[in-house]
Amino acid sequence: MDAFDRLARSARAAAGVTLTDATFYVVGAAALWLVFYVLLRRPLGHRKVVPRAPSARQVGREAAHSLRSLLVFGLVTTGVIFAEFYGLTRLYGRIDTFGWAWLVASFALAVVLHDAYFYWTHRLMHHPRVFRLIHRTHHLSTNPTPWAAYAFSVPEAVVQAGIGPVVVCLIPMHGLAFLAFMTWQIVFNVFGHCGYEIYPRWFLRTWAGKLLNTPTHHALHHERFRGNYGLYFNVWDRLMGTNHPEYEARFGRAAGGSPASPAAS
Repeated sequence: MDAFDRLARSARAAAGVTLTDATFYVVGAAALWLVFYVLLRRPLGHRKVVPRAPSARQVGREAAHSLRSLLVFGLVTTGVIFAEFYGLTRLYGRIDTFGWAWLVASFALAVVLHDAYFYWTHRLMHHPRVFRLIHRTHHLSTNPTPWAAYAFSVPEAVVQAGIGPVVVCLIPMHGLAFLAFMTWQIVFNVFGHCGYEIYPRWFLRTWAGKLLNTPTHHALHHERFRGNYGLYFNVWDRLMGTNHPEYEARFGRAAGGSPASPAAS
């Protein structure tokens, strides 16, 4: 098989992967939109982190930018599969090569690695010399919706897709573990941008609340542009002192309000 045939096969395989990724993303974002912004908009209105409703123009822009990002992800995936033909990744096909325990461990390791990758690339993209060139598109949504999860500029989409090559080149991973990792990041990203607080008011007092980020955490980042740089976990923000000072208060209002409370207005 020559290089052209390998590239063609890589492109076909990447198209299938990208279609799966897009399906998960669109179905997930549409489901959360239907639940929070249509069916339960009034009953859950007190849980909206930023009280105002997003405009139709904003939602359309987010969806268009997200679809463009998916195309960029597909190109990066093509490169990864092409590299696999030459043995340049650490992907493997038989589970018994490393066993079931490593299958689970590799998924967990990929999540931890992605969290660190996201935090530090995200902070870098907020540098004044970098922000307008790369990250500004994502921050056009100061009141994010589920459709904002992949709403990136082309350069930022490349940066975000970069975790894929990093993971498969550093960690021996079975395809199932990588699929689980990709599913995890889509679900967490879409919920993180949903704009509604899904956790109970006491959540931040638990070990899980100290570990995991919440929709309020990321919505506040979109609204204020500073602080709250983490993705999955609140570890790096705590270590580096970059949690927004209003985070706990805003979480309390969004998670603990009621339809009759002042916070609902």
